[in-house]
Order: sequence, then C-alpha cells, then structure tokens
Amino acid sequence: MVRDPIVEEIHKAREVLAKRFDNDLRAICADARKRQGQHGHPVVQPAPKPATNKPRNDTAA
Repeated sequence: MVRDPIVEEIHKAREVLAKRFDNDLRAICADARKRQGQHGHPVVQPAPKPATNKPRNDTAA
C-alpha cells in the first residue's frame, strides 16, 4: 500500500481535533462554524431540499 502524505496529514488533523474535543463531533462542528465566522468570508447556507412523497424502501435483504 502506498503512503499518501496528504491523507496522513488529514488523519493527524482529525486525531488532534478528536483529542481536543474529547471525540465530541457536535463540539468539533460548533468550533468549525465559530472559526468560519471569524474569518470575514461569507458563509453559504445551502437551500433546504424539497420534501418528496416517495415511499421509502426500508426492506433490507
């Protein structure tokens, strides 16, 4: 398996965030949103997806 330094860097960043926020994904996301707002760039909120009336196929084989 070939080592990819970019992937390794991403994994390291994830580990640092996980330790910093005690593996609390909500806290990690809240911090990311806070830092996003501090940079002065506009934050784009995607439009909500329209509701569909399609029946769900929940039968697992």
